[in-house]
Amino acid sequence: MTASNSLLALDFDGVLCDSCGESSLSAWKASEKLWPQIFAGTSEDRKSSLLNDMRVVRPVVETGYENMLLLRALIEERNTPAELLAGWSTFHPQLMEEWGLDRADMVNKFGEVRDRWIADDFEGWLAPNEFYPGVLDSTRVAMESSSCEVYIVTTKQARFTSALMAGMAGLPFEDDRIHSTTVSAAPKTHILSMLQENVGNGRELHFVEDKLSTLQKVIQDSSLDAWNLYLVDWGYNTTEEREWAQANSRIQLIGIDEFSKIV
Repeated sequence: MTASNSLLALDFDGVLCDSCGESSLSAWKASEKLWPQIFAGTSEDRKSSLLNDMRVVRPVVETGYENMLLLRALIEERNTPAELLAGWSTFHPQLMEEWGLDRADMVNKFGEVRDRWIADDFEGWLAPNEFYPGVLDSTRVAMESSSCEVYIVTTKQARFTSALMAGMAGLPFEDDRIHSTTVSAAPKTHILSMLQENVGNGRELHFVEDKLSTLQKVIQDSSLDAWNLYLVDWGYNTTEEREWAQANSRIQLIGIDEFSKIV
């Protein structure tokens, strides 16, 4: 257990929930609508292969709409999964410019497809998601503790996070406990700073994330030095990223058993 009076900030995708199946399928639906000339008529075998490739490249995704770009890059065979993993920070802005895309518009298009899927078939939308075994139980223990404040800090739109926590996990979060960066594009460092200032006074601070680049940004901000940082070994990260984290004194690489001990 953490020390009394702790604040636990959890990423959602890759920490609490494996949403890769749903986000890839939502991206496929949105891509069919946006680029019908490219996606229409794809065979089921080809679609299945591409969706498998999406799990390989999932570690580079920060915001859901990026799945659409990845799918198009893959279906057009512009890049291999390995190339996308290694160079997404370069490819992403290049593709946005080349294809004449706007971030806010892409966020809306991706969200609209999810909203329609939820409205038409809520159970079907839930089904491809899966909560990581053991993580949800530990989170519930933390939420039930009078000495621990639990927040979700995510790039997923808040309404989808809330729907999954309530509808699938059976663990509803109040709206003010879910902080999403999707619409505002504010970095997670900004949210951590806000939590530290507003509810962190006198508390031990813990931030659990599966994306190394996010933790690296926290490390670079000296005003966030009070946060204990954790990279999970079950989320969307690579062997090389886990090795980097292990060699850094500011980050603790943890498995699910270790997670249960910090909450």
